[in-house]
Amino acid sequence: MGDGDGWADCAQGHRHWGRFGAAGLLAYHRDADGRVWTLLQHRALWGLGGGTWGMFGGALHSHEDAVTGALRETSEECTLDTGTVTVHGISVEDHGGWFFTSVIGELPDLAPVEGSSAETRGARWVPAEDVTSYKLFEPFARSWPRLRDAMRRLVLVVDAANVVGARADGWWKDRVGANARLRDDLKALNGGVAGVPRELVPFDRCYPEVVLVVEGRARGVADEPVDGVRVVAAPGSGDDRIVELVTDPAPGTVQLVVTADRELRARCEAAGAGVTGPRWLLDRL
Repeated sequence: MGDGDGWADCAQGHRHWGRFGAAGLLAYHRDADGRVWTLLQHRALWGLGGGTWGMFGGALHSHEDAVTGALRETSEECTLDTGTVTVHGISVEDHGGWFFTSVIGELPDLAPVEGSSAETRGARWVPAEDVTSYKLFEPFARSWPRLRDAMRRLVLVVDAANVVGARADGWWKDRVGANARLRDDLKALNGGVAGVPRELVPFDRCYPEVVLVVEGRARGVADEPVDGVRVVAAPGSGDDRIVELVTDPAPGTVQLVVTADRELRARCEAAGAGVTGPRWLLDRL
């Protein structure tokens, strides 16, 4: 039993399980035909919301973040290998001093999953369009209209030449070094990014794939990769390479390009990508 197990009251006058808040994992898989499958827990009859269906999850411990807690609770309640989950974002519900965090994560396949605790009657992969045909746990039912649109991954594509030009770090003296410093600084985004336009992904914090596009003399920066950042060396124009990257994205993928170049912005938006300026990114590094 963890130190988070217990009841807590919120400012709205409700009582919730989890002294330090709670979190759940919305695990999904997108198959080769583009169909989205959601992993649901059938809750034990004796517990809260007994006999209903919802996400795996539970109370957070005082020392853990929501992602860690959601994955831990899921691994305790079912046989899913949570090490195969790629977390794309979180969505937080504030009940007035008490928070429930939905962690949205993608699985590479429809691995068989069974219950592994007394809290779970069973587990089932359900097509997203069929979720509402189940008797849902009431809090999950309320959040489902928002969460069903959150089963997406974000790719953040950074126009290195443009962003470097917006930094006062001596790039005009050492363009290659400035590109390398930007590459290394982008590792900070592994901890999550807030403030992504909600029309792209409805996350309070997302964990994007970060792609840095370098060109010209800075192409060699791609030869020294760093964890969490994919560096793409443009053989010619960096703008052309960025447009190629954001054209015809994979199903379930949304893209946000970081640039202040007006022509590139127009080309990326025509391809369906979102665009934001360098200041947005630099404020998060």
